Amino acid sequence: MKKTLTIAAAVLAGCASGPPFIDQMEPEAVSMATRRAQFELDCQKVNATVISRETLQPAVQTFVYTGPQRAEYTVGVEGCGQRATYLVICPDNGSRSCFAGAGRMGGR
Repeated sequence: MKKTLTIAAAVLAGCASGPPFIDQMEPEAVSMATRRAQFELDCQKVNATVISRETLQPAVQTFVYTGPQRAEYTVGVEGCGQRATYLVICPDNGSRSCFAGAGRMGGR
């Protein structure tokens, strides 16, 4: 009986973990790209769209240490007659923060 309860608890805990990391971090990635575009484009009214996203495996994997997985998003932002594309990386390290790499600017 005890073994059955332990297995049931483990199954329920696995179901309660929530959506995948890449889904959890997408709003923060879009927010990061939006804030950066507002500054770089000098435009407060911008619209952001996720163009692509993928989960990247750790860059470092050894017997002693394994780096965090990362969610990578390509986010297109447009506003005030300008467009930009940003690569946003969100490491799965418990910090719940992302960073936007260099953007590519383009006109209309």
